[in-house]
Amino acid sequence: MRVTILSFIEREDDQRLDPVVEQVAGALRASGHEPALLSVHGDVEKLVSGLRDSAPGLVFNLMEMFGQNLLGDVGVTGLLELLELPYTGCGPGESYLQQDKALAKKLLAFDQIRYPDFAVFAADSTLETGGNLRLPLFVKPLRADASIGIDGGSLVHTATDLMKRVVQIHEELHDSALAEEYIEGREFYVGVLGNQEPTPFPPIEMDFSRLDAEKPRIADSKAKWEKGTPEYEGTRSVLADVSPELLAKLQQAALAAYRALRVRDYGRVDFRVTDSGEIYVIEVNASCYLERSSEFATAARAAGIKYNDLIERIVQLALERHDKQLSNVTLK
Repeated sequence: MRVTILSFIEREDDQRLDPVVEQVAGALRASGHEPALLSVHGDVEKLVSGLRDSAPGLVFNLMEMFGQNLLGDVGVTGLLELLELPYTGCGPGESYLQQDKALAKKLLAFDQIRYPDFAVFAADSTLETGGNLRLPLFVKPLRADASIGIDGGSLVHTATDLMKRVVQIHEELHDSALAEEYIEGREFYVGVLGNQEPTPFPPIEMDFSRLDAEKPRIADSKAKWEKGTPEYEGTRSVLADVSPELLAKLQQAALAAYRALRVRDYGRVDFRVTDSGEIYVIEVNASCYLERSSEFATAARAAGIKYNDLIERIVQLALERHDKQLSNVTLK
């Protein structure tokens, strides 16, 4: 089958692609597909013409932003819907739900899934609270992902530092600020694969043991992306060593959060677990990062799913879902 891998480039004059693009292409070739690459910065006409020219049987959607719009991937999925192209991952509605972290928490609350109490500071100065907050607080952009806008200063201990951080997010990222109670404890990531009967993977833990004692135990942008920094070198993702009881609770909570936010095909749920065993959902990442060494792919291998097979499973899940949608439309 012809599969178009849709991804973004940060600038038109810089055609460098994330390594995950070629990795997914290689996996598709290994499964007998014909991958074509379509990388777009912020040109809608180029996007539409590229999709029509490639005439894909499926779009493997790796688009994380569009132009300079960090939220542009929601619009891209809407465009794929209008073009009636089957594609991997969430649609525009589901993508919006998981991007707006405050709205996501409200949906989690409906299903009685625990998360940290929070407040939202909008750029128009309105305040939305979701509990009686206690310092310290973890402050981050409401909608950005991939640890954008998160660094050592994101953990605040005073009201003054809180407001400084809120203003910084407003001015630099043009986003509302989400302040949530900081949960001291272990950090886990649980990948989930599937739709009607999703399967949770073994948990991955963020190991902070090599991080300098004075640095906060958070996976900020440096820890994730900036090689050579103390944060990057002092943290690592490892297969979690947990009791059978905690394993079952983490996987059960991951499935509950995955379903609550209507995640499609694949995703990852991030947790903090206190010393007393309380489990808090920190974030739900639909269409999470698929690079070979990522937490999701690592967990899949631990579950016995090799990388090429993982990509093929995602392809088949998307096609099955699309075929079911078509049959439902026909029946109506």
